[in-house]
Amino acid sequence: MVRDVRICFVGDSLVAGLGDRQCLGWAGRLAARAAGAGYPVTYYNLGVRRATSTDIAERWEGECRRRLPADIDGRVVLSFGIDDTLLDDGRTWVPTERSVANLTAVLRGTRGLGWPTLMVAPPPVNDDEHNSRIEKLDAEFAEVCGAEGVSYVRVHQPLRQSTTWMREVASEDDYHPGTAGYEEFAALIVPPWLLWLSEPGSGLPVVR
Repeated sequence: MVRDVRICFVGDSLVAGLGDRQCLGWAGRLAARAAGAGYPVTYYNLGVRRATSTDIAERWEGECRRRLPADIDGRVVLSFGIDDTLLDDGRTWVPTERSVANLTAVLRGTRGLGWPTLMVAPPPVNDDEHNSRIEKLDAEFAEVCGAEGVSYVRVHQPLRQSTTWMREVASEDDYHPGTAGYEEFAALIVPPWLLWLSEPGSGLPVVR
């Protein structure tokens, strides 16, 4: 007997895997690692290019409800923040306090619907000033997840120190890596990812 585990990956273009010539991104690689570890999952990639936390807060529930019916082990993985911290006329696209409020609302929403949730930090880009803003938001997101009892995977600093990630981001478009970069991103998430999958979701539905 196998649990019917379905997972929505909700976020931006990094979630969508933009730049990966294998068209897997880190989400597809995590799904493959789950199957290899004995946790087969159905995964839905809901990454949207240039999506801010405000965009995600407005759309996540409707998109996830269509894919996570009540009789299965439904889960959600979130990752966003780079677009929030882009500048326009000297102001970030989304003020930090709004980003925090958006994340808080989404986490409380997934908890209310009984969907275990994992949050992955926004990775670095090829711009030191932008990375400083991302790093500050990363710290805020970590606090929110801690307060809400949601696992938060810190990837920003490890990837910022990664020659592979930074080289690939710089050689692509300054924001997205190629295949090797996504491999490295996924590898950082695998340990907490498999631990999270091993924890039962609400209801423990079973497929015979």
